[in-house]
Amino acid sequence: MILDDRDHPLVLAPLAGGPSTAELAAAVTDAGALGTLAWGYLSAEEAAHQLAATRRLTDGPLAVNVFVPGTPYTDVGDLTRFQDRLHADPSITTAPGSPRFDDDAFAAKVDLLRTDPVEVVSFTFGLPTDEAVSALHEVGSEVWVTVTTVPEAVDAAGCGADALVVQGLEAGGHRGGPGDRPGEHHSLHTALQLVRAATSLPLVATGGIMTGSAAAAATCAGAVGVALGTAFLDCPEAGTSPVHRRALRSGEPTALTRAFTGRTARGLRNRFMVEYADAPAAYPEVHFMTAPIRKAARQDGDPGLVNLWAGTAYALGRSEPAADVVHRIAREAAEAVGDARTRWAAAR
Repeated sequence: MILDDRDHPLVLAPLAGGPSTAELAAAVTDAGALGTLAWGYLSAEEAAHQLAATRRLTDGPLAVNVFVPGTPYTDVGDLTRFQDRLHADPSITTAPGSPRFDDDAFAAKVDLLRTDPVEVVSFTFGLPTDEAVSALHEVGSEVWVTVTTVPEAVDAAGCGADALVVQGLEAGGHRGGPGDRPGEHHSLHTALQLVRAATSLPLVATGGIMTGSAAAAATCAGAVGVALGTAFLDCPEAGTSPVHRRALRSGEPTALTRAFTGRTARGLRNRFMVEYADAPAAYPEVHFMTAPIRKAARQDGDPGLVNLWAGTAYALGRSEPAADVVHRIAREAAEAVGDARTRWAAAR
């Protein structure tokens, strides 16, 4: 497994929608961890450009994250009513987009990764096809699948995954497993224990990890590595918007919502999240409706209309270079493991 060959068993979680940059991924890899490029929302051409740009910055290993397409939402009336509400909202001055379904260029991205392989390809929102897994294995890529429950983990193991990214409910951004039903959320510690008992695949833990002690706890619970996303949002290499960076110092609580995209995600609570909590469970149709509104709000610096993705422990984040984040987490984790070993030895 690629993490066995890295100085630190730490992965940059995919940060789709802006924060993911070539500079951030390269900095994490060059610091001895594993940088990830988030290909969600990118065209195949944009993805290829991003990968090439990253390779100009580092010759180290890389991961790429790909969204697995779902199925179109069939209740057109639901979508029309939601769009009408957005049009009628006096606080929204930008016209919403039209609801539509697309597959996020899934096949084209897999083809690109066949011709220009990376060390790891991770999948979010579903299980990759058998053909995709076989194609990636043929070119030497590890296949990782994000899961949140035991049934998802069992299914992912059955599709040929080499490792599972186990996501706890503390994670910022979208729930990354195939399912998106309310109530099917476990804390990271619980999810790790349950999934570890159900499969022998290597586990990468993600969700709410902002310190080395939390990273150490995840590895003590059976993970071979940890993936951090929110911890890197305020790094200078990240493409995080100014309004999002300011919000990371707001102290606002986080909450799960499907208001912005039609799929459950965790972010800082704001006006849009509260007022549109009943958005249809329609991804990516809702995403395309709200995208112009969110883009305008980012440009205007309006935090009330932007998806401010963040994990539950976001207040512990720091504004520091990505390499410093990697080295600090690694140092703290080593200290935490040493402290734990001392405590348990004394307990004998």
